[in-house]
Amino acid sequence: MTGTAPIAPPFALYESADPPGPVMIAVPHAGRAYSPALIRRARVAPADLCRLEDRFADLIIRPMLGSGRTILLANAPRAEIDLNRSEREIDATMVEGLSPRGLDNNARVRGGLGLVPRRLPGLGELWCGRLSHEELRRRIDAVHRPYHAALAGALDRLHQRFGAAVLIDLHSMPPLGPGQPQVVIGDRQGSASDPTIVAAVEAAVRAHGIEPCRNVPYSGGHVLARHSDPSRGRHGVQLEIDRSLYLCDRLAEPGAGLLRIASLLRAIVEAVERALAAPLLAAAE
Repeated sequence: MTGTAPIAPPFALYESADPPGPVMIAVPHAGRAYSPALIRRARVAPADLCRLEDRFADLIIRPMLGSGRTILLANAPRAEIDLNRSEREIDATMVEGLSPRGLDNNARVRGGLGLVPRRLPGLGELWCGRLSHEELRRRIDAVHRPYHAALAGALDRLHQRFGAAVLIDLHSMPPLGPGQPQVVIGDRQGSASDPTIVAAVEAAVRAHGIEPCRNVPYSGGHVLARHSDPSRGRHGVQLEIDRSLYLCDRLAEPGAGLLRIASLLRAIVEAVERALAAPLLAAAE
């Protein structure tokens, strides 16, 4: 089967020698570098594959790219490989010659949203034929592992400099419906972050006129599970933002609310850093 080598680097890491604070922002699901080979393998239209994206979530962070802050943006699309899934979250039936032994057949995988997404509601199967074991290995080795190595390395450098590091794993979500929250803050039920950090995020969201919710329906995935350890000063928060807040009415293109949500993200980063400042200063004395 033809490979699906990417047409752009799988991700871009932005960091400076003198970062202004210990917060890092990562955007794993907004990649749009669809290779021609990946499109040829699809049994659905390219626009249907885009339904897997956190549509233009990377644009929320782009105003901060020149700030010296540590930012990791995925270019590889989620349709190619999901960076918020572990290497074990694989549907073995979609890969030639792969044994299910040792794999994690959880609800996400059974629903078609494993390491390599298989299907979407209303569309059914996304791909023509099964994926070769060789191609699966290439995607893991060329995209998934390097992304997580870059994420871990950047957090290590922040931790070494500031004595703590905070990851904001930025996602977007479809509107949940009238009366439902438009921002969901996930900390894996309290296991991924010190509560003062989560409280600072909630306060910043409320200050922008939005009432947040914690952990429902999104509590955080593989990224937080892998890279968060509050006992060692490594904290993680997953931030899910309603797409109607920053996209147009059709949820297809950037909308009038983009600058407001970019301002919200900056306020969240600054609030987290203020929450950390006192204990960090005390530790340095």
